[in-house]
Amino acid sequence: MSTIAVVGGHGKIAMKLHPLLVEAGHTSIALARSEDYREEIASAGAGLRVLDIENAGQVDFERAFEGVDAVVFAAGGGPDGNIERKRTVDLEGSLNSQLAAINLGVSRFIQVSAYGVDNPVAPDSSAVWQAYVDAKAHADRLLRESELDWTILRPGQLTDDEPSGAIQLSKHVEPGSITRADVAALILEVLQDDRTIGRQWEVTNGSVPIRQAVQQAVS
Repeated sequence: MSTIAVVGGHGKIAMKLHPLLVEAGHTSIALARSEDYREEIASAGAGLRVLDIENAGQVDFERAFEGVDAVVFAAGGGPDGNIERKRTVDLEGSLNSQLAAINLGVSRFIQVSAYGVDNPVAPDSSAVWQAYVDAKAHADRLLRESELDWTILRPGQLTDDEPSGAIQLSKHVEPGSITRADVAALILEVLQDDRTIGRQWEVTNGSVPIRQAVQQAVS
């Protein structure tokens, strides 16, 4: 049994992930910005530690990570809306989580990024999209350069459809979509296989069962 801290713990992927972690015998701790989420998070089987990642200091991050064995960074400011939140959530939230994990000796770190963020954006892309891509790419680069035992997952367009249980997973895959539930299932699989450490993958829904896809990717 491990204790897993999920940053962005009230988000759509996180709320799919908590029950899977608990079913697999882990303790899931949601790091979310409001006490108001406690009942909903508890219904998914997780505990809550309040952490507003946009306003918290490093001491707050470290307090939230106390006693955990692994961190899943699943927070995101989203590809739309406020440019500033791309920096405060997607970049600084990840960096502060990485530093807290390092300071506490929590080595395992899974980051949910986004598809294709190392690629140049189209010339007609919005400033918000550019900021989102830049933040995700920068956060991923900092994680790759860290001393953490990292895995980076870069899902395609996220949907709320029912999970298919099948994906395509590789360093580069063709553009496509993937259900949030399937991303959550992939996170669990990655957490339980140390061969995924030091790997960065793009992922969309496909034809290969999730566990088999991971096994193929690390072979």
